[in-house]
Amino acid sequence: MTQSVVVQIGQCGNQIGCRFWDLALREHAHVNKEGLYDEALSSFFRNVDSRKSDGGGCAVGESIQHLKARAVLVDMEEGVVNEILQGALREVFDSAQLLTDVSGSGNNWAVGHMTYGSTYREQIVEKLRKAAEHCDCLQCFFIIHSMGGGTGSGLGTRVLSLLEEEFPEVSRIVTAVYPSADDDVITSPYNSVLAMRELTEHADCVLPVENQSLVDIVNRIKRMAHGEKPGSVIKKNSTIISNKGGLSGAEKPFDAMNNIVANLLLNITSSARFEGSLNMDLNEIAINMVPFPRLHYLVSSLTPLYMLADVNVPNRRLDQMFSDAFSKDHQLIRADPKHSLYLACALMVRGDVQLSDLRRNIERLRPSLPFVSWNKEGWKTGLCSVPPVGHSHSLLALANNTCVKPTFMELKERFTKLYRKKAHLHHYLHVNGMEQSCFSDALGSLDALIEEYQHLDATKDRFIPDAIRLSIAS
Repeated sequence: MTQSVVVQIGQCGNQIGCRFWDLALREHAHVNKEGLYDEALSSFFRNVDSRKSDGGGCAVGESIQHLKARAVLVDMEEGVVNEILQGALREVFDSAQLLTDVSGSGNNWAVGHMTYGSTYREQIVEKLRKAAEHCDCLQCFFIIHSMGGGTGSGLGTRVLSLLEEEFPEVSRIVTAVYPSADDDVITSPYNSVLAMRELTEHADCVLPVENQSLVDIVNRIKRMAHGEKPGSVIKKNSTIISNKGGLSGAEKPFDAMNNIVANLLLNITSSARFEGSLNMDLNEIAINMVPFPRLHYLVSSLTPLYMLADVNVPNRRLDQMFSDAFSKDHQLIRADPKHSLYLACALMVRGDVQLSDLRRNIERLRPSLPFVSWNKEGWKTGLCSVPPVGHSHSLLALANNTCVKPTFMELKERFTKLYRKKAHLHHYLHVNGMEQSCFSDALGSLDALIEEYQHLDATKDRFIPDAIRLSIAS
């Protein structure tokens, strides 16, 4: 069994990371009834025996003593990390995994990337090495951060480049939360475009998540929770699978949104954490999904997004779940893959689903999905036998699709509005090591990325749908 390390940076990254660890522990507790430290747990948790003077870990097969998350938590403000340390997850982390400051990055990419990146470089590398040393076979780093804030975008991408320097052979999968157009951080377009250049250069895969998409999903679930349609009433506190931080009770503003992103991580790591008839190795995601190194932005969609309130209402048919995964309502970024070009697609299924069900649905959906001519068989599939808590099955679809281009074009437009007037530029240029060329280089990198997607889109007119296959009566 391989291990992975989660690196959560900034307020947003740590809040999402907190939800991930909470839900992951709940999933393992649901399956692991004997209290033994098994291979599934070892993929993301260490089992530490406090009785050992060196704080050493226990071997697989021994009783669970103290589970420690394979994680590094970084924030240049103390608030969120302190909150985690005072909450239910306080035992899951220790001081060797944490790095905080008090002043924050002031919504300035340059402060996070240049100032804090230089000041804390050695400490960050040391914590990453410690986390790696506890792994027998380190397979992947999961980096979680926002794009709009200073610490998330700036220090987050600095940590990403450090990981490439220190662990060049280990996969780097980034979950990056993009701000909405009405974001209250005025400088978020600068921060996002400066961060985009780093993501394009140093990540193996990026899972972009848009705040507005999360808001839309949560609002849709709230409407359903009030029972607009007979038979579609859902549990009010059941955003994905969580019983805490859901849609009722003393929730915090972003709890429901963070649950959705945490479940993206739960699903993408399910094959690494549990057994299945067709497990998908995390390294296989980049190998199969990224035909060109810079075009590694994957659109993710999740289904189901809620639990039904009435247990007598039958689960949606399996085929409907596959259809939902290709609908815009279930995507974590506002885009339309069906009217853009697919480079590759991955389906990660959890629960009691047969390989024949998976193949049947791929054959059913394939004719309606425009794939590049040279990769019509570009499907990657994974089957994990353990479903999310409260569900019989679930599905995560990952699409490498040119539909991300409008998101990047909108980001460029918002950046240009500020940059044309040189508004707020002085805040960045006062930071040691930051030059105006950083802005022009970042914009140039984004332009080149958009152009690569446009070049592929231009070939879409030559797309010929598969011929309709004859049904053979049995």
